[in-house]
Amino acid sequence: MPAAIYLDYNATTPVDQRVLEQMLPYFTQHYGNASSSGHMFGWAASAAVEQARQEVAACLGVARPSEISFTSGSTEGINAAIKGIAEACVHKGRHIVTVQTEHSAVRMSCQHLQQQGFRVTYLPVCSQGLVDLESLEASLTDDTILVSVMWANNETGVVQPIDKISNLVRSRNILFMTDATQAVGKLPVSVENVDVLVCSGHKIYGPKGVGALYMRERVRRHPLIDGGGQERGHRSGTLNVPGIVGMGEALRLARLECDQDHARLESLRDDLESTLECAIPGLRINSRKAERLPQTSNITFPCVDAERLLLAIRTLAVSTGSACASRTSTPSSVLAAMGLSAAEARRTLRISLGRPTTAHEIDAAKTTIVRAMHELGAVVA
Repeated sequence: MPAAIYLDYNATTPVDQRVLEQMLPYFTQHYGNASSSGHMFGWAASAAVEQARQEVAACLGVARPSEISFTSGSTEGINAAIKGIAEACVHKGRHIVTVQTEHSAVRMSCQHLQQQGFRVTYLPVCSQGLVDLESLEASLTDDTILVSVMWANNETGVVQPIDKISNLVRSRNILFMTDATQAVGKLPVSVENVDVLVCSGHKIYGPKGVGALYMRERVRRHPLIDGGGQERGHRSGTLNVPGIVGMGEALRLARLECDQDHARLESLRDDLESTLECAIPGLRINSRKAERLPQTSNITFPCVDAERLLLAIRTLAVSTGSACASRTSTPSSVLAAMGLSAAEARRTLRISLGRPTTAHEIDAAKTTIVRAMHELGAVVA
């Protein structure tokens, strides 16, 4: 059997060897608790955490590293931000605005707040997956306390016009939050025009189980997790020092290598898409006309259900959508919001490339997919 080819980097990435090497000493040599302030083991751990905080700040353009808290990942950061801000700002208003194509962590956090009496507006998107700016502006009221818009979509790769959205929102003195989990490390990302930002280590060749939450100093929120008061009281719990060190190194590398990764992966993606379009009549690249992440293809195939196609291309590790929703049989809410039918959504695959992806792997993937479509009778020679 041919070797498996991993093309699901939007779900998770391997830990970069350079990241692993930075992490290893904090498992066995420098294993102190960062909160142990009375001895050198704790000092070493605390210093490593602060160095990582500096690296995260440098990558995200954060002037005050103290505005960054470490979390277990983006899902925790999203929950902490949305629920914490809502609780702290309830005296100002009870209205939140987000988008129909957001990650489930955002949508379900908002649904939780709706059960607590908050009002949530879920903005529509156009057929390319972009936020309708007129709908956004019309949705803002004196009762609106937070707007949350994903920087880049995890399924389609669509990049939202963050600066334009920010101008509309922040000019009304409303807090603006972005889930930048998929954008960080793949695009230049800065907190200049946002009040809250979340990202996660395992999407950028760092370890799983660690993330970062940026919150501008003026933002007030109640903590999601109570306890020992770590992270200046924002997030209690013993710090995951090896993971935090790994995330810091992953973001340092991302800052240095983002541009070259972008150009190479965009070229490979475009080659993959153009070959498949020529070889498979009726194939559609979703969000083709929008700005996208350089390594993400969301493809609707003609005639063949995606689950059936996956069985025919089993040497390729690709997905039918968000990894967080892969165990459900419900068609993608992202694609539905873009106007695709349930049948079209079920014929759609996400192919996402990464730093280790080679041209040889893309050539093999093209051959495998085209051959499978012929064998399944979806393409007539």
